[in-house]
Amino acid sequence: MPKKILVADDNATIRKLLCEIFETEEDYDLCAEAVDGEEAIALAMQHKPDLIVLDYWMPGMNGIEAAYELRRIMPNVPIILFTIHADTLNYALGPNSPIDLIVEKSNAIHIVDHVRSLIPV
Repeated sequence: MPKKILVADDNATIRKLLCEIFETEEDYDLCAEAVDGEEAIALAMQHKPDLIVLDYWMPGMNGIEAAYELRRIMPNVPIILFTIHADTLNYALGPNSPIDLIVEKSNAIHIVDHVRSLIPV
């Protein structure tokens, strides 16, 4: 059974790119798309994903705020922060961060490799 991925990004082009990447993979299915942190939380509770990809900068609740709430309600679901600010955030987030992995958006083509590192099939 394919692993379910939830993607949250306010940029429709980025969401579409990630969807296209995951659609080509047999082992992963995109279960939901969110445009902000609040919608990501609601969809995560509804769809029970195996992994969540969050953009850092989203309107309303950003990716880090959403990650803290998601970690509270789904402590075993890995979370990837997908951002153009990966270098800065790697240093800013401490050891108690709810984020399992920070991936640079310029590295989108390798997102499946990062997902596999967190939820092997």
